Amino acid sequence: MPAVTREQVEGALRDVVDPFLETDLVSSRSVKDIEVADGKVTVRVLLGYPAKSHFDALAELVKARVAALPGVSSVAVEVTSKVVSHAVQKGVQPMKDVKNIIAVASGKGGVGKSTVAVNLALALSQEGARVGILDADIYGPSQPRMLGMHQKPESKDGKSLEPIVSYQVQSMSIGYLIDEETPMIWRGPMVTQALEQLLKDTHWRDLDYLIIDLPPGTGDIQLTLAQKIPVSGAVIVTTPQDIALLDARKGLKMFEKVHVPVLGVVENMSVHICSHCGHEEPIFGQGGGLRMAQQYGVDFLGGIPLDSRIREDTDLGSPTVVRDPDGRVAQIYRDIARRAAAKLSLKSKDYSVKFPSIVVKND
Repeated sequence: MPAVTREQVEGALRDVVDPFLETDLVSSRSVKDIEVADGKVTVRVLLGYPAKSHFDALAELVKARVAALPGVSSVAVEVTSKVVSHAVQKGVQPMKDVKNIIAVASGKGGVGKSTVAVNLALALSQEGARVGILDADIYGPSQPRMLGMHQKPESKDGKSLEPIVSYQVQSMSIGYLIDEETPMIWRGPMVTQALEQLLKDTHWRDLDYLIIDLPPGTGDIQLTLAQKIPVSGAVIVTTPQDIALLDARKGLKMFEKVHVPVLGVVENMSVHICSHCGHEEPIFGQGGGLRMAQQYGVDFLGGIPLDSRIREDTDLGSPTVVRDPDGRVAQIYRDIARRAAAKLSLKSKDYSVKFPSIVVKND
């Protein structure tokens, strides 16, 4: 029997489709090395998104496909991941210690956007990424309570704030700096300035992703984010309800106009699960998020059920992804996180750090 060739192995890998990239490993340039010697094959796969809990399953897919080739005596597969910086809006300078900023937005309040944002951040962290979350809702900060943290941040150098770390996720919020019941009676310019300071004056430590939990709407903060903050991608959160979908479309169009790629749509409260009998009922409608994604040509990242335990977990300062990591809801959040990060990994890279700075001096 003739020995298997490297080309045959590469051809076989073109049939292995990553479920989160939704493309084959060769086309996505995820195959970094193929070694073939006397029928022994070694394949090294490098994903551009965090997927620690997905490594073994993907390795088995690769192993099964390559082992089926004639002339193969053994197969060794190594799957790892590395997150790189991706392009941001033109004219906006990337942040030194943050590779990628992902904005989580909704057109209206009450759709569970902050809950999605914190679970998304925690899920990315569990998958192996270094993650931070910035609570950009100056008027109604909720992340301190959701993360179970209430202390004031320290400043080691007197200039920048140290992020509050909870469940290995770095966080910053105006809620750490004021009393929980103190209202923020500020006009728009003060709010946008506060957002910029919270972002740029926080000593973020080598983040792969910074999740920004935006307030609802398309006002001053969203405009500041689009014009001054280097955003790699956005996630739109909606419910199946027509009125929520109408406002979510406005948010999606806003990001399109400022050239921030929309990574996809998350449908929250997609189906109600009875806490007594487990019966599922789509009380807010059905399939609205999927139809919206199809209408605008973006990805549908997933649907999250309306489950009372999700609300209870965040109220207790222990979001579902960490409180019940093996549960069905946590698995849905991790799938959404992997899918969003995978979509971002296929976007344009940021090559600014590879170009030298040119300085002209007059002697």
